[in-house]
Amino acid sequence: MFLENTLKYDKQFGWIEVICGSMFSGKTEELIRRLKRAKYANLKVEIFKPNVDIRYEDDMVVSHDENEIMCTPVPAAANIPILADGCDVIGIDEAQFFDDEIVNVCNFLANKGVRVIVAGLDMDYKGNPFGPMPNLMATAEFVTKVHAICTKTGGLAHYSFRKAEDENLVLLGETNEYEPLSRQAYFKTHQSKVNDIKVNDAEQIIINKDV
Repeated sequence: MFLENTLKYDKQFGWIEVICGSMFSGKTEELIRRLKRAKYANLKVEIFKPNVDIRYEDDMVVSHDENEIMCTPVPAAANIPILADGCDVIGIDEAQFFDDEIVNVCNFLANKGVRVIVAGLDMDYKGNPFGPMPNLMATAEFVTKVHAICTKTGGLAHYSFRKAEDENLVLLGETNEYEPLSRQAYFKTHQSKVNDIKVNDAEQIIINKDV
């Protein structure tokens, strides 16, 4: 379990926390838990999500277990700093759907003394790094990767398998559209992809015997 570095921290600088993983892994659940703890500490908290996420309430961040917290939907990452003025803690859900500016926004806020907590999918349904998440993970002080349970093997799952036949990168959905799979189950389902993975030939190494 993640424990805060400190709740009553020095306001000169904040930090960035990233919560990542597959669908149904508890990312939003963990985000809500941390934000509620910050509220218990009497800190000013604001939560944001991209306005494309319309699966539940427009003005709520809701986990798959139906835990919820009030939020502000925004069309772009650049809207967040204005709305976050005066806040101690900022929560951002579904960060993978934001534009790349979200990385600059999070670092800008952290440098102003804000604790920034970000949650998002680290891989898309094809198993590729998703949107700005790799750069957010690289610049964050704390990264927590959470796992779902594979519906095929019962082991840890970190792939979001799309059951629906839709190749759009962004497809909002629940258990009817997605299921969490382990590496073994995912690549067994996508055997052709395993065979298509290419590794470049090794480059020749020239050893200078005079050295």
